[in-house]
Amino acid sequence: MLSALNGRLSNRLARHFSAAPHRLPAHAPMVSFTFDDAPDSAASEGAALLEAHGGRGTFYLAGSLIDQPSDHWHGLSRDAIVRLHCAGHEIGCHTFSHRRAVDLDESAMAREIERNRSYFHDIDSSIRLENFAYPYGLASVWRKPQLAQSFRSARGILPGVNSDVIDLQFLRASPLVDCEIDANGVDRYFDEAVASGGWLIFYGHDIVDQPSPYGCRPALLRHALGAAEKRNMPIVTVTEALRRIGA
Repeated sequence: MLSALNGRLSNRLARHFSAAPHRLPAHAPMVSFTFDDAPDSAASEGAALLEAHGGRGTFYLAGSLIDQPSDHWHGLSRDAIVRLHCAGHEIGCHTFSHRRAVDLDESAMAREIERNRSYFHDIDSSIRLENFAYPYGLASVWRKPQLAQSFRSARGILPGVNSDVIDLQFLRASPLVDCEIDANGVDRYFDEAVASGGWLIFYGHDIVDQPSPYGCRPALLRHALGAAEKRNMPIVTVTEALRRIGA
């Protein structure tokens, strides 16, 4: 109970203490699709759907979860990571052990980052982990400045469109998760992005017909991709989005 309360408090504080403020330039809206924790279906079904619409995604991976079973899915393989990377998808960083940022002091976080970078470098030496996502979506007000020294951005799970002045170390992301959003909800986020000229980020996990509580059916991802296409919104990785906004 105390750990859960500590995590929520740290996450709330992190929302209000900006580590890397950046004003978005006037630009056409764009969308990024991100996947966490390495479900094999995200690397197969999810990536294939993105590619069919001319887009690429960002996959935030923890080395300890690669090719490992969990209660909800099997982790993607090392070969799948190479395929994603070679196809132009981005490999992003979680902590290696998938521990929450709020549970790590400065030295422990540094070890987690270095271990994860080393793990994926061993898979393919051209993989560069440039962007981070907080495991479980919980940011740490103490680790944000440290992460800013190692990564171009850090993504949470606070819903909404990134617009006007954003915190690069606390990017907003909205769920592409069946039990949290439907097609109408997806459309509302796209309309908000169009109205604000902002950067919309979705996060999810598995992409299967009977998803976990953290994933979605392929139909919902297809709808979101179609919504982007209908609005002429480019589907870009986090790294490409940062390039476009000059960050």
